[in-house]
Amino acid sequence: MSDAPVWAAERSAERYLKARGLKTAHRNYRTRRGEIDLVMRDRNELVFVEVRHRSDRRHGSAAASVGPQKQRRLLAAAQHYLQRYGDQPCRFDVLAFDGDAEPEWIPDAFQAN
Repeated sequence: MSDAPVWAAERSAERYLKARGLKTAHRNYRTRRGEIDLVMRDRNELVFVEVRHRSDRRHGSAAASVGPQKQRRLLAAAQHYLQRYGDQPCRFDVLAFDGDAEPEWIPDAFQAN
């Protein structure tokens, strides 16, 4: 799979969330321990967004692909982000694209436990 569908999904996700009032803080925040596709602001809350894309559901939904290992990498990257830019209230959202279906937005998809 090329990077083009992933890049397109991330841009679509950003537009989708902006249309719902969120504001972009960072795109593709990378650390050695993980990457965050989008960092957005929702009023006074920082939102770490994982964007997932699957062309079809033969291997499960895009949202279901954010398993425990991916969550740990996202948490590690978010901790790095918060250390760098200051601790603040935050949550982890997933925005999933399955084929041509409407995106599935899952606010507060998992907790930082």
